Amino acid sequence: MITPEYIRNFCIIAHIDHGKSTLADRFLEITGTISKEKMQSQVLDDMDLERERGITIKSHPIRMKYSANDGNTYQFNLIDTPGHVDFSYEVSRSLAACEGAILVVDASQGIEAQTLTNIFLAMENDLTIIPVMNKVDLPSARPEEIASQISDLLGCDKDSILSCSAKTGEGIKPILEQVITEIPPPKDRSGQPLQSLVFDSIFDSFRGAVAYVRVFEGELAKGQQIKFFSTGKVFEVDEVGYFLMGRVPVKSLKTGEVGYIIASIKTVSDINIGDTITTRINGTEKPIPGYREVKPMVFSGIYPVDKGDYEDLRSALEKLRLNDSSISYEPETSTALGFGFRAGFLGLLHMEIIQERLLREFNVNIITTVPNVQYQVYLKNDTQVEIDSPARLPAQQDVDYISEPISKVQIITPTDYVGPIMKLCEEKRGKLKNMEYLEITRVCLNYDIPLAELIIDFFDKLKSCSRGYASMDYETGGYERNDLIKLDILINGSPVDAFSSIIHREKAFTFGQMLTTKLKELIPRQNYEVAIQAAIGTKVIARTTVKAYRKDVTAKCYGGDISRKRKLLEKQKEGKKRMKQVGNIEIPQEAFLAVLSRE
Repeated sequence: MITPEYIRNFCIIAHIDHGKSTLADRFLEITGTISKEKMQSQVLDDMDLERERGITIKSHPIRMKYSANDGNTYQFNLIDTPGHVDFSYEVSRSLAACEGAILVVDASQGIEAQTLTNIFLAMENDLTIIPVMNKVDLPSARPEEIASQISDLLGCDKDSILSCSAKTGEGIKPILEQVITEIPPPKDRSGQPLQSLVFDSIFDSFRGAVAYVRVFEGELAKGQQIKFFSTGKVFEVDEVGYFLMGRVPVKSLKTGEVGYIIASIKTVSDINIGDTITTRINGTEKPIPGYREVKPMVFSGIYPVDKGDYEDLRSALEKLRLNDSSISYEPETSTALGFGFRAGFLGLLHMEIIQERLLREFNVNIITTVPNVQYQVYLKNDTQVEIDSPARLPAQQDVDYISEPISKVQIITPTDYVGPIMKLCEEKRGKLKNMEYLEITRVCLNYDIPLAELIIDFFDKLKSCSRGYASMDYETGGYERNDLIKLDILINGSPVDAFSSIIHREKAFTFGQMLTTKLKELIPRQNYEVAIQAAIGTKVIARTTVKAYRKDVTAKCYGGDISRKRKLLEKQKEGKKRMKQVGNIEIPQEAFLAVLSRE
């Protein structure tokens, strides 16, 4: 049995594509956790989507045994964390389960926006940080320059920064040795009542919900009656164990160890990430601090393309929620799209991944409406409501004002692109907070930008105006009052709720014009005129018309009295008028997608 002094719990933090998962692969190889025959790249990323996109979506813990130079055998618990901003809550919980972090920085790209965010998260959790410079074998590597950046940021000595190439395996062993000397072991609190942190969860279709835990005090054993602090629910532990490439059952998890528990928990919603587990009788009095509920940031309507797939979509969302407790959804109906769901996501990447998983894993074709954020609406009768869809906005005459969520955005860019980036941020109603030079050629811009402006196409535009060199990170920063209004799109006088949006008054006219022009190209011609209008309340601010097909009814009239031709034209006009009253326009899916892209 291993004692806490020989345990090291650590994670790897880095910006996307700086080599976190590849470094984890080398650790597994050197410690002999995985044989060379079974080795593959990004071995901990087991989801197809993770492999294709080259990103980590879920945290992946694994236990390794390492024989150190001092002759002792150590137990390493590595938690491979996601790097993308949408999953930052998952990262923060994973960090809370560790005593140290390996900070990986690309030797050719240097410090990026998410590197900074992850460092601050690690510092908040009082973790020991080991700086590592990866990809030193690349021709474009600038080790001297990047080492200066890291030492300025962390205030450490340049010589203490380790260099490695995770791809070739060069310089990996010294990192593992430094993990032993630098990262403190967990405190030995084995005699205390059980106190254990839930840092992730997944759903197993045969065993129910599986909680990933780190034991801080006491012992977690099979057969115990355990209680979750946030819900107060009690379960009996059926199995405890640790992670290798699969789950390995053991009798118990001791203080300082990382593993999993299975306790016949039917849904992942019973397990909240960041929650504390203790025993039902003689449990700990206080939970581990820092637990907060995950709040969705972006909301969108999800509708099946084929209306008969509604029930399939419902069961697909139920199953997805079992694996990812950060999705929220509720039924909603739309006059244009029929029955569907209003779903909440952590961010745009999270939303994209959920859409992709619905199609791949459950074979459900869906249409999504324009993503929205949650607004706070203050009414004239001194009440406040929160809405996440323009369709739910109360009548204009009842609204006093609307507040929208603001994001604190951090952009790191080469100085050559500062002009275009500042112009883009101003277009998106951004306010510059400060600007600091990291070095002569790189600058960090801090902006406050409304979240609604950020979620549509900001990242794509940032990449194109900086030729891909700028990196961005954001976090929420409260609400701010703004002159916001609801813009409706009317087709033949009837509002189409799927096209409605809440927008700043200054942008309403341009956006309304752009949208009506775009829809004119996409809505097919009918036998009668189709009017497309953009309106604020009862005031129409933009209009286009899809011209009608016109059959030449006078073709058979040659010569004779003009009144005969007029009679035929009047008859045609009456017919079109009747058709317009009963006609139903089929809006193609491309029209909804066009609104989504807002290009």
